[in-house]
Amino acid sequence: MNVLAIMCHPDDMELTCSGTLIKYKKQGNNVIVCHATNGNMGHMEIMPEELGPIRVQEAKKAGALAGFEVITADIDDLKMNSANEEQLRKIVKIIRCAKPDVIITHTPNDYCSDHVELSKLVFHASFSVSVPHFMPEEGSATPVTPVFYCDTAKSIQFLPTEYVDITNEMEIKEQMLMCHESQLKWLKEHDGIDIIEIQRATARARGLQCGVVYAEGFIQMYGDLRMRTYRLLP
Repeated sequence: MNVLAIMCHPDDMELTCSGTLIKYKKQGNNVIVCHATNGNMGHMEIMPEELGPIRVQEAKKAGALAGFEVITADIDDLKMNSANEEQLRKIVKIIRCAKPDVIITHTPNDYCSDHVELSKLVFHASFSVSVPHFMPEEGSATPVTPVFYCDTAKSIQFLPTEYVDITNEMEIKEQMLMCHESQLKWLKEHDGIDIIEIQRATARARGLQCGVVYAEGFIQMYGDLRMRTYRLLP
């Protein structure tokens, strides 16, 4: 099975769905992670033109720990726009190249505009890829893909319909997040935010909800052509 996670910023995947992706990989599935933005605004001191390449490399280092293929659409932070044709073109090309059996992305009511706009963009692209005459230069048509939305920041206004036990994947999940050194340091020093602690607390809370030590929660997007007769999450 081909699994495609289309996340917004480098480190979003580690915080929300990396345990599930690790589990997919352990089961022999092909996992591709796309970071739509380059993360270039994620620091108060490092300038965007310097930070973007740093964060892209941090994401690749993290993905390598689990054997993921990691790519970026290289859109600048705070410029995600679901009405932008060039951004849509990038996501369409990525989906057609990956030929996913399932897509994981952000929920449409998350905390920042980048996440919300990307969610809309993935919804649009994941159907549009099935239309042969839509952007044919970006690859052959692929089927409409089932989509799962991952947890929001700090789980605000998110009620999972599905859970994945990631107890055995938690150690690698934390190691992956620790690869994002630019974020760990400045978030702790500038905002007093410990993203490792947030990651662990969220996974523990979801675990308590479904009777395991650590878990990740998801909401399946229900819609015509998106359903399957078998479980898609690991």
